[in-house]
Amino acid sequence: MTTITIKRAYDPPSKSDGKRYLVDRLWPRGLAKADAALDGWWKDLAPSPDLRVWFGHKPERFAEFKMRYRMEMRANPQVKAVAAGLAAGKVTLVYGARDAKINHAVVLAEELRRLAK
Repeated sequence: MTTITIKRAYDPPSKSDGKRYLVDRLWPRGLAKADAALDGWWKDLAPSPDLRVWFGHKPERFAEFKMRYRMEMRANPQVKAVAAGLAAGKVTLVYGARDAKINHAVVLAEELRRLAK
């Protein structure tokens, strides 16, 4: 069984993170690649540029954003492929947003957990 967690890119990496994958389409500002300690970058799992710009991390848009992003993920064959390829262990989805509860990594983690069952 795979455990999927999320963590902000600016928080220090930990051995308990397991495999770490950046899930933003853009590299987090001011973060050195060496400091990120990533196992990969799944930028194609991130929301489309248009959806990301529309959302703008505005809390009042989060419910609508989740619905739109889920529609994008269901049309993206890479999401299913990643979920099917998750090995047992821990995977941490790394994101750059400031808000730990209102961001796309929350939604992506939910979808990957659903698909990985």
